[in-house]
Amino acid sequence: MSIAVARIIASTLLVYPDQQYVQAREEMIALANHCEPAFSEPLLAFFSATQGLTLEEIQKHYVEIFDMRRKCSLFLTSWTHGDTRNRGMALVYFKEIYQRCGVTITDEELPDHLAVVLEFAALKNPGEGRLLLGEHRAPIELLKDALHSANSYYAFVLDAVVATLPKMTPEIEKRARDLAITGPPQEFVGLSGAVTIALEPFSSRGSDNLLGAHS
Repeated sequence: MSIAVARIIASTLLVYPDQQYVQAREEMIALANHCEPAFSEPLLAFFSATQGLTLEEIQKHYVEIFDMRRKCSLFLTSWTHGDTRNRGMALVYFKEIYQRCGVTITDEELPDHLAVVLEFAALKNPGEGRLLLGEHRAPIELLKDALHSANSYYAFVLDAVVATLPKMTPEIEKRARDLAITGPPQEFVGLSGAVTIALEPFSSRGSDNLLGAHS
């Protein structure tokens, strides 16, 4: 249960902060205090780091970190598939898993946003969600490292996310190293006549959630 609570708090924090974030902040702090230390400590560190900031300051930082820096992308398949035609198939893979579990994703939403995957794992299907997160641990680890390098307080949220994941395997560790060295594939599908995938920033939808749990 502690893992699910930590994941839903992290999911909430990883969408664009708005007035709902302000209203839910104290409740999230109370919930974090009841989690295991491995999850509660980094989450509480985030709340401590943002305690004296206005909502506008947090919003500005969110945009600067997640919308303006490719290396801090919250879209998991952008790390593994870049701007290649294979990314479209990877997104379909996410959608099919959600649909099989009774969750409908609209065509306007991208199902690989980390906040969406975390919510799915916390509230909809922990088993399938755990597998999705495990399969994409390499980009999650790289995102965590990028946020620490950027001195972003969102790094604390990723610390909590990583703490909820299964143990790192040698294969995943190697994949993370390879991605860190080479970066995502750079084949731009539009150049070959295929349809490119439009990457609408998640923050442009405010705090709306694909799975509807925060509505």
